[in-house]
Formats: sequence, C-alpha cells, structure tokens
Amino acid sequence: MDHPAAPTTAPDKGLRAGAIGPLASTAIGLASAAPAYSLAATLGTVAAAVGDRTPVVMVLGFVPMFLIAYGYKELNAAEPDCGTTFTWATRAFGPRTGWLGGWGIIAADVIVMANLAQIAGAYGFRLVGARRLAADTTWVTAAGVVWIVVMTVVCYVGVEVSARLQAVLLTVEVAILLVLGGAALARVYGGSAPPGSAPVSWTWFDPTRTGSVSAFTKGVLISVFIYWGWDTCLSVNEETTDSGRVPGRAAVTATVLLLAVYATVTTAAQSFAGTGTHGIGLADPANSADVLSNLGHEVFGTGRAGRVLDKLLILMVLTSAAASTLTTILPTARTTLSMAAHRALPARFARVHPRFATPTWSTVCMGVASVAFYVALTKASANVLADTISSIGLVIAFTYALTGFACVRYHRTVLTRSPRDLWLKGVLPGTGAVLLTYFFADACVVYAAPGYGTTTWRLPWWPHWDVGGVLVTGIGSLLLGVVLMAGCRLARPAFFRQETLGVRTAARRDR
Repeated sequence: MDHPAAPTTAPDKGLRAGAIGPLASTAIGLASAAPAYSLAATLGTVAAAVGDRTPVVMVLGFVPMFLIAYGYKELNAAEPDCGTTFTWATRAFGPRTGWLGGWGIIAADVIVMANLAQIAGAYGFRLVGARRLAADTTWVTAAGVVWIVVMTVVCYVGVEVSARLQAVLLTVEVAILLVLGGAALARVYGGSAPPGSAPVSWTWFDPTRTGSVSAFTKGVLISVFIYWGWDTCLSVNEETTDSGRVPGRAAVTATVLLLAVYATVTTAAQSFAGTGTHGIGLADPANSADVLSNLGHEVFGTGRAGRVLDKLLILMVLTSAAASTLTTILPTARTTLSMAAHRALPARFARVHPRFATPTWSTVCMGVASVAFYVALTKASANVLADTISSIGLVIAFTYALTGFACVRYHRTVLTRSPRDLWLKGVLPGTGAVLLTYFFADACVVYAAPGYGTTTWRLPWWPHWDVGGVLVTGIGSLLLGVVLMAGCRLARPAFFRQETLGVRTAARRDR
C-alpha cells in the first residue's frame, strides 16, 4: 500500500489540554447550534417555503449533518487539530483548498455574529420591558456591540469559563423549549388552541409532498443552518480530554439531540399555530424574524403564570444567543490560531495567553471583525442583515461538503481494509458531501432570482442583470476568501509552496 510522506506538523500551540470533559464537549456542540435562536430566526422562513411539510424538512436537514458529523469524527480520530477543515483539507487536497476551507469557517462565523448581536440586543431590551428601545436600530446596535465585546472577553479569559457558562445557558434554553412545545400540544389536544390549529398529522412527515424542488432546496438549506455549529466541539479538540475520541463522539451525539429538539418543537408549533400567512401562522411575514416570541405569548396566555413563562421564553432566546456567541468566537479564534501555527497566516495569530491558555490575537481580532461587520450592515440596511441568514447556508454547505470530501480522500488508502472503514470513512461522509454540494448548486440558482430575499443587486458588468442579495452575500464572502488567499500567497509563500499533503496517519494510527 502506498503511503505519502508524512507532512510537517505545527508545533504545540500552547492550548490547555484536558480542560473540557465529554459532557462539556457535547454541551458546546449543542450550544453553538443555538436551538432557540435558530428556531426563532428560521422557523417562519422554512414554513413560508414548504408549508405544513416543515417538520419533515427539519428531519431531512439532519441527514447530511449526521453524515458529515461522521466525517469529522473520523478525521479528528486521525488528526485532532483545532484547525479542523483547514488542516484536514490541506492534508487531503493541498494548501489552497485548505486555506479556503479555513476561510469558510471564518466567514460564516463573522456573518452570523451580526445576527446574534441583533437578537441579543433586541431581546435584552424586551426582557426589561423596554420595547421601544428594542425597536430602535441605534439602541439595538449599541447593545449588540456591547454584547460582542462582553462575550469576546469571556472567551479570552478561558475555555473552562466558556464551557461552564454554556452548560448553564443550554440547560435553561432546552428546558423552556420543551415546556413551550408541551404546552402547545396540551392546548391543541385539550381543545383550547386558537382557530387554525390541528392535531399532528403523519402527512407532515411525508418527504414526497414537499412541493417544488426549489422550495424544498430553500427549506433544507435553511434547516442546515439551524443544525450548523455542532462542529465547534471539534474546534476545541486540543483542549478536550481524549482529544482523538471525545470530540468526534460529542459531535455525532449533538446532531442527534438537535434533531430531537427541533422535530419536537417544530411539530408542536405547527400543530398550535398552523402555517398560515396571517395572525399567529408560522408563515406570517410579520413574525418571520421572531416566531417564538409571538408563539410564546399565544401559548402561555396573559395570566400571571403565562407572563412569567413569556419572560422566560425571552430569556431563553437571549441565553441562546449568548451561548452561540461564545461558541462562534471559539472556533474562529482556533481556526486562525491553527492557520498561523501552520504558517498560513501571520505568526501573531498564533499567540496564546500564558495564563489563560487561550488565543489572544485571534480572539480579539474575531471580536473586532464581528463588531465592524455588524455595524457596517446595520448602517447599510436592515434588509441586508435579514438576507445574511439564508446566505450563511451557502457558506456552511461549502465548508461541510469540503470536509466530507476531504475525509474520503484523507482515508483513501484504508477504505478497502474493512466494512467499517468503507462506511464510516468513505460512504457516509462522501454521501453527505454530495448532498450538500447539490443543495449548494441548486440554491445558487434559486437565490439568484431578483425577487428572492429582501435585497436585489444589479451587476455592474451586466447592466440588465439583477441578482438576489442572498446570493451576492453568500458567494461574495467566498470570493473574498479567494482574494485574501492571493494576498496571503505573496506574504506566506512557504505554506503555499507545499504539495498535496495527503494521508498522514490514516493507516499508521489505525494499525
């Protein structure tokens, strides 16, 4: 069997090994997906796209995530590096592909930070009853900036502090979500639900009745967004106990738990509110940016207990944004740390605090970039900010698909060694990568329509061609990575002169 030469390895990065246990690792994966925030921000959009087939689309969005999670698990077992996609794609395909994989992580995280900050700012004011300030863009932006700064400081202080805080926030979040779903179903089957409610129907889970292919693609790609984030537990693999096994298992476990939460809450919400475009219907455009707030008010009622639960629901979305903000900063800082350690970025990004054992320059730069991007978007238009939710799906699909293909190539010399190797290192991640590639390509066609999303851009080199802003934001962020990579090739030629690094340990570690 032919084994490529072992590539050069990065020196010890200085992170605190063994700081995160198995439960904390799983909590980080769950918290990063931000179940409450994700449902609040996307449930209405999915319902508008596929109607009462929303529950099955949530289930189908899980399939490629589960398959790709196994790819991450097998790659991490072979080489636990906090650079994840960057490191593994570089090993498999070469430095240019690896660099773009790392950029995909950075771009998606910076984009989503703007949405997290917006949610956190608005819900912070709602929690204290300041609804007028919650509707004021300037005040919400200011609160969002403060939010990013505070979460950046928490990540800077130490990964143990971040992990403990995430576990607490996640417990509150999941508990209130399940209470909301249970209360909604209780009212439906108890006969006290409003007009438009309906008992759960098995037809909601029929994938053959999802309507047009374009609607199905939009729904699945948005549902992929709500699962995104479980891979954060792999970004902190070098700080986790048994780094070769625990992070991968945590990733797979997190995706399964997310499926359970999303399927339960989505089904309950649709049963109670329906998918109509008026009133409390999930597809009502007036509620699409914040479905849970309106739903909670209707489900819990206006009594004393209802008001308390409604406040807890607001707190839940706020804590969800907090947990996701923390777990968005963590992978970006560690991706740039790994890229610097492998000489793909300037050495200052590899600096680690001597006391806290956390990336210093990388963490601070993530916070600064997030603030700059968020303020720029809110200054430009609230509509542009709304379009970023869908555009993130393109970047996520690109990064996850690349990782799936990297897993197959990385382990190509051992795929025929046993059925386990063939399925877990080849078939499962490869199938997930193919599915995400298809959704990516089809979504590019759908998102290009001028009427899709809330903004439209006219391409300067083709005066009569208008393109949807969702496509421009998503593809534009990836193309920006190509431009930045070209600059890095001039500044860091040693990294880009390497050939494809190939299989480093697939056969040797598995002996």
